[in-house]
Amino acid sequence: MIHDAQLDYYGKKLATCSSDRSIRIFEVEEENQRLVATLPGHQGPVWQVAWAHPKFGNLLASCSYDATVIIWKETNGTWARFYDHTKHTASVNSIAWGPHEYGLTLLCGSADGTVSLLSFSDEMGWYPSGPFSTKSGAGINAVSWAPSSISGSIINSAPANSTAPGRRFVTGGCDTHVRLWREEGDKWENYETLEKHSDWVRDVSWAPNLGIGPNTIATASQDKTVLIWTETSPQQWTSTPLRSDGFPDVVWRVSWSVSGNILAVTCGDNTVTLWKENLDGVYSQIGELKDQAASN
Repeated sequence: MIHDAQLDYYGKKLATCSSDRSIRIFEVEEENQRLVATLPGHQGPVWQVAWAHPKFGNLLASCSYDATVIIWKETNGTWARFYDHTKHTASVNSIAWGPHEYGLTLLCGSADGTVSLLSFSDEMGWYPSGPFSTKSGAGINAVSWAPSSISGSIINSAPANSTAPGRRFVTGGCDTHVRLWREEGDKWENYETLEKHSDWVRDVSWAPNLGIGPNTIATASQDKTVLIWTETSPQQWTSTPLRSDGFPDVVWRVSWSVSGNILAVTCGDNTVTLWKENLDGVYSQIGELKDQAASN
């Protein structure tokens, strides 16, 4: 079973990961894909892969049931293990590279109820921070970074004495809560907890922000709902169901388009639906894809 598939920044390389413990790299040319590498190394199913920004070279991260994160690097067409992150004590379920403005930093969420950060500098090489407890007492299923830009920065002039918000991210887990985190000095603070889901939060996705709108987060849950959270004022969030009647099955994944105005929702009934926000801030469905082979 393939658990994740991710295109690189330019859409020229595709990485997949699966239950057979391997990662596969494909070259993509229009509608054709060519397998160029198979990366063995994990000792359990591989849940997720993530490409780093190309300014850092061809780097791919993977996380697995074996409690490890592996950084892979391509040099002259050859892929090799670059670094193993082994600080977690249970399955690492989700990974996400931070905005490139923050440098090379990977966020990791684990079933052991902790998150960690893995960073790189020329002086120190790879160095981990954490893991630190999320205080939830339950496993982390998903992580996502906040965009680095200031909300509304394109259309609003910030006061001269204002400062940009520090690094932030969001987590979702088995305690049904969505937790927002911000960097405070050398520590991370859980500054907001959003409580509306009634079952495991399967995925979280902080929408890209081009500086023209409020911060927005989509969350997907075992309770068959997707909630759209909007920051109406600093530390004040409101939630709206994407579908008032819910979805027909567990919702596994939510993913924003690059511009942040289209949301893809992956559901347990083998469908992917696309939703677009109109000028009034209301989302409507604009498309649906269904895997007929999986449903037969």
